Amino acid sequence: MKRHWAHGLALLAVVAAGGTARAQNPAPAEGAQQFAELGDFKLRSGGVIHDFRLGYRTLGKLNADKSNAVLWPTWVGGTTHDLLAFAGPNNVIDTGKYFVILVDAIGNGVSTSPSNSAKQRWMDFPEMTIRDMVESEARLVTEVFHISHLRAVMGISMGGMQAFEWMEAYPQAMDLAISIAGSPQSTSYDKLLWTAEIDAIELDPAWNHGRPTGPLTRGFAVSDEIDQMNLTSPAYRVAHTAPADFDRYLAELKKKAVGDGGTAWDQIRQRQAIITHDIPAEFGVTLAEAARRVRAKLLVFVVPEDHMVNPYPATQFAEAIGAPVVTVDSICGHGSFQCVSVGPIVARFLADPRAVHSETLHDSGQAGGGKP
Repeated sequence: MKRHWAHGLALLAVVAAGGTARAQNPAPAEGAQQFAELGDFKLRSGGVIHDFRLGYRTLGKLNADKSNAVLWPTWVGGTTHDLLAFAGPNNVIDTGKYFVILVDAIGNGVSTSPSNSAKQRWMDFPEMTIRDMVESEARLVTEVFHISHLRAVMGISMGGMQAFEWMEAYPQAMDLAISIAGSPQSTSYDKLLWTAEIDAIELDPAWNHGRPTGPLTRGFAVSDEIDQMNLTSPAYRVAHTAPADFDRYLAELKKKAVGDGGTAWDQIRQRQAIITHDIPAEFGVTLAEAARRVRAKLLVFVVPEDHMVNPYPATQFAEAIGAPVVTVDSICGHGSFQCVSVGPIVARFLADPRAVHSETLHDSGQAGGGKP
């Protein structure tokens, strides 16, 4: 459950500020996992991630004038391997038309993270922000691909948050931005959810002040229960799990709820980034003023039944600049993009943003299982 961006020159200026990234494999297979070596990566807080590697995959071909690149960063806990399912001919994004760059957001366990860092293991890995994720992606775009302007930035959930951040940080660096169940600002409800999940992990008997003495089975189980309760909606859970089947459903959840300190700190650091996500506060403006800074054409997908990322800030942001809002009517909630097909609208917007207007998409199966 990515991956929104002067400022072509501003993007290129990042190279001078941060050094030159190196791709490990100059001729990779289509969609293969790759890494950009970014050295010591300085965070907005002043902290540093040492020996930072940013994971990515590419699909499609970059055209001669480099005008067809689309950046798609991952959602919380997601990897670029997960995003492969959304890319291809007749899919959410057509790799026959676009050069798609899928990016593993910092802390997902593929890019340098608490779980895999050799020098900053577990709790020693510094807190990062959504803006830090965007800055790492800006270096990838400019230093590895030498692209100064993107056709689009897009993402789902935390990927959509990065799309909003890209629009503010680099307002003229892309033509289009697409946020699917993302937000420019975490509400108090969002913060409560992510804080509860972190607290559940840290209350595990093996937590040991962040240096776990064993598997965090109990903490992960409670955190996953909270996550599943908010991923869809009450109506969805009632429709999909009969009371007589609940014990079996819960047992399956608990069976999958395993992990060590590295897994825990990956989850915590990405959730902390979401909790602090607040574009108006970051730029010292109101939400409406933040929206008016945007130069890209924006498309927003929201779900009224979203219990994980509150749709209100994204809706208000879009309305402030007259951007189309596609409302997805589905009891699948935050997971509605596995139930309702948004691919045709995304394709139409990428081809001609003037062809897309605000509308409501209905889930004919109401909790179905269609393709995005």
